Formats: sequence, C-alpha cells, structure tokens
Amino acid sequence: MISRILFNSLLFSPAVIVTTLFLSSSKVTAEVSAAVAQVTSVSQLSDVQPSDWAFDALQSLVERYGCIAGYPNGTYRGNRTMTRYEFAAGLNACLDRVNELIATATADLVTKEDLATFQKLREEFSAELATLRSRVDALEMRTAELEANQFSTTTKLTGEAIFAVAGVFGEEAADEDDNGNNNPDLQDNIIFANRVRLNFDTSFTGKDLLRTRLQTKNITEFQGDVTGTRMTRLGFDGDEDNRVSIDDLYYYFPIGDRVRVTVAAAETEMTDIAETLSPVSSASSGAISRFGRYNPIYRTNDGTGFGINYEFSDRASLTFAYMVSDAEDPAKKNGLFDGNYSALAQVLFAPIKNLDIGLTYVHSYYAGGSNSGVNLTGSTGSDNARRPFDNVATSADSFGLETSWRISPQFTVSGWLGYSFAHSEVSDDNADILNYAVTLAFPDLGGKGNLAGIVIGMPPKVTESSLVADRDTSLHIEGFYRFKLTDNITITPGLFVITNPEHNDNNDNNDSIFVGTMRTTFKF
Repeated sequence: MISRILFNSLLFSPAVIVTTLFLSSSKVTAEVSAAVAQVTSVSQLSDVQPSDWAFDALQSLVERYGCIAGYPNGTYRGNRTMTRYEFAAGLNACLDRVNELIATATADLVTKEDLATFQKLREEFSAELATLRSRVDALEMRTAELEANQFSTTTKLTGEAIFAVAGVFGEEAADEDDNGNNNPDLQDNIIFANRVRLNFDTSFTGKDLLRTRLQTKNITEFQGDVTGTRMTRLGFDGDEDNRVSIDDLYYYFPIGDRVRVTVAAAETEMTDIAETLSPVSSASSGAISRFGRYNPIYRTNDGTGFGINYEFSDRASLTFAYMVSDAEDPAKKNGLFDGNYSALAQVLFAPIKNLDIGLTYVHSYYAGGSNSGVNLTGSTGSDNARRPFDNVATSADSFGLETSWRISPQFTVSGWLGYSFAHSEVSDDNADILNYAVTLAFPDLGGKGNLAGIVIGMPPKVTESSLVADRDTSLHIEGFYRFKLTDNITITPGLFVITNPEHNDNNDNNDSIFVGTMRTTFKF
C-alpha cells in the first residue's frame, strides 16, 4: 500500500520536503514549523479535490500516518516537481513517523507490507538520506555560530562609505561685494573627501523599525566663497571635519494593516516620511547634485517631528507630516511650536499601471533672526529664492506635482514642478518661487544594477516679487552613470552644469559653472 502511495503519486510538494528535510534536527524544526502548517485532514488543503488522481494517497498519508504538511495559506501545490533529494526527505519523515507509531504501541496501523516497503525505500535512498543528514548537521553548526556571534537579536547593522573626487570649473557666479565690485574668482582645486554612515536598524515586532544612524563626513559644500551660488552643491556634501554625530533617529510602527506612524527624534528628513517618486533620489547611488535628487519643497525644516502614512489601497496613499528644526531648544523662536517648522500633506496615486502621481502641499514657517535662518529652497536655488525678504520671519505655502512613469524595466521618465507663495511676516511683501525638473532613468543599462540618469531643470527662482525678482533663468543639466562593480561597490562618474548661475545672465562675469565628481560607494 505504501509503495503505491509513494511511487505512484509522488505526492510530496517542495514545501513539505523543505520542512521534512529538517525533521531530524530538533533545533531547526522549531524555526521551520512557522513556515508550514501541519494538517490532520486532507480537507484542510484547499487545492486538493476528491477528483484529483492522488486524492486517496494523500488522504491515507495525512489521516493514517500524519506525514503531510501544507503551505501556511492552506494549499498543497501537488503539481510541482521534485528531486530525488526532496523525495528522500519526505521518505525520511514518513520513516520517522512510522517509528513513532511503533514506539507508542500503535504498530497495528503499520502492516508488514508497509514495513518491507519502507525498508526497501530506505536502502534505495540511503545515499540521499546520508547527504541530507550531513546538510542538517552543517546547518546546525552554522546556526550555532551565527547565534554566538550575532550583533544583536533585534538590531541589524548596515554601513555605507562614500569616497568622492570632485571639482568645479568655470567662473564664480556674478555677485557684488560691499563695494559693488564683481567677485569672479572661482576655487577650482580638485578635492578628495568622504562620508561614512552606520545604520542600526532595530525591530521589536518584525513590523516596526527604530533607525539610529551615526555619520561622519568632510565633503566641501560647493557654494559661497567656492562658487558664489548654492546651485552647485553636491547631493551628498557636508563638511563636519569628520566628527561623528547622530544623523538620523526615528521610530515607525504600524497601526492595523493600513496605517504607519513615524516619530522622529533628531536629524530626520521629510523624505524619510514622504515618498518623492524620484528614481534618482538616493544621495549615494542616484543623482550627484543636491537639486537633481527630488523636488526642493521637501527640503524645508528637517529635524524632529512625526508623520502618518495611510494606504487606501495598493494604488493610493495619504501622508501627513510635521517637522521642526530646533525642537530641543526652549529659547525664543525655537522649540516645538515657536521656531522653524513645516507641515506636509501628500496624496500619491497610480491612475494606470506603472504611472505614479503625487500632489504635495507644504506650509513652512521660519522665525528669522540670528537664532535660525530662512531657507525656503533647501539651498538648491538662487540666494534671492532662499531669502526673498532677507533673514526675517517668513512663511510659505508650497505646492508640488511629482510624477514617475515606468515605461519599461529599462526606462523611467519622472519629474516635478514646485511653486511656492512666500510671505513676509513683518511686512506686506510677497514673492512667488518656481522650480521644475525632468529626469530620465535607465536602470540596468550595460549590466544588472547599473543606472544611467539625466536631469534637466530649473533651480528655484523668484518669478514675481514685491521687492526683487530674479531677472534671468538658470538651467541645471546633469548626467551620471552608476556602474555596479560588485554587490557592495558602485562607481558613479557624473557631471552637471549651471547656466547663468543665480538666474543672472551677465555675459561678462557670469559664465556657466561645471561640477564633476567620481563617487565610489561601499555598502556593507
């Protein structure tokens, strides 16, 4: 009877085989048992019907010998093929079960014919059974080693290091010093600098995450005395003389199946809560420029706050976020409600397959003064757009449209439009600020894991103002190619140019500025 069941039906599915492979190992069995579901009746297998040719065989093995387990979703998937090793594992499980029946004085359930068949099968598959047992022994040793040397039972450590060679070429953006003289000297020496991050990701339930990030960096910000404009900044810059500091600290947890709540304690970016829809947003593996990563309206007032993400469905979601720059400081024009803050609301939806659209609103407030500076553009546009009314209390209502269309696995078109209505809180002055960009991304170009990208856009510009509007237009034109050297190392050469820096078409003193870099990223 057993011979007919085992040979004629070949009824062990890979899920069962994988499970029974470890039945001889008590340590691993407990871990694997969560991945499968033991059944006591064939009716518990939703995809097994009485009309199936192997139904009787399954019913016998389930109800008479208890040799069968199913997938967690209650299916059996009996049409899948298997190897001799898989069959040997299933056979081993049934042999163990028969021995249990004999040991518990229920040997009357096992006939002499069955025992003879089992013995014959054991001899035929002795080599495979021996191999399986050696694999289990090796797995137990490896598991014990990992348990003894693991960093933490709840925390995963990941790291990233960026080595960058970079430089700027051209002439400094047209600007005037206190005497009204143009200052065109550009610092164009090549630099070699780094940024290193260590992420400690802790989960207490398997669905939550506590992110603690340590960072050190010494990458010069290409602005001010270096280039005369913030439009030339790299996307991964920051010069802290390689002092170690906390760069990110937040905790998110689910409420039900559709809601996620994030509490940000320090140095958290708005983009940790709100999705940007940009395929080149990563500072370590995407666009090389600060402006080219995503819509600048996301860059207002990072730091401390909270966020709520609600998923209506797989194709629509809603996000709310509130972020404060200096929540830890009780002094005037600081704190949780008296200092710089930004409140975001965003809707993401996919009207058709592979097309995502985002509608974003951000209300931001800057207290101004010496304690906290005004920066409406996240240091990506002209100085006029950054502080259209100088460093006084300023508020802004910003609206964004973001899109990403995955035309094929190897080509994605994306872009954004951002428009801000800025208001002075100490006068009746107003200013309108516009920025936009189009991004072309070519994933896996030249090899899996590679990425080529092109970004063309206009950095934030004051288009209308009761004081001074930007008189001309700068264009940002960028190209980069990320080459995957190994699973852990990528090399990204990139170049971008800023025409008419600071939205100032001064032909005599304001030539285009070129910024080039060779970014090497190590991940571990």
